[in-house]
Amino acid sequence: MILAEIKTYLKQRRQASLADIALHFDIEPDAARGMLEQWIRKGKVERLSAQAACGSSCSKCDPATTELYLWKDAADRPAAEPIRFNPGCPSQ
Repeated sequence: MILAEIKTYLKQRRQASLADIALHFDIEPDAARGMLEQWIRKGKVERLSAQAACGSSCSKCDPATTELYLWKDAADRPAAEPIRFNPGCPSQ
C-alpha cells in the first residue's frame, strides 16, 4: 500500500517536499497531499512551509516544491547522525 511506502520514504529522508514525494511515487501532488493528510491526522507527519525561509514573497516557486513534510514520530525515525565539532566555525 502506498501509505506504508510514503511512511518508509519519509522515515528514511526525515523530510521531503511534496514535489519530491509525488515524483518518487509517480503520482499527482494532490494525490500525495491527500495521503500525507492521513499521516498528519495520526500525528506522524508535520507540514512545513519553506516559503517563509526564503525571505521572499515573490510567489515564483512552485508551491509543491516549497511544501515540506517531516516525519516526526521519534520512535520510528532512524537515529540522527552525531553532531561533529567543526573547528572552522567561529561560534564553536
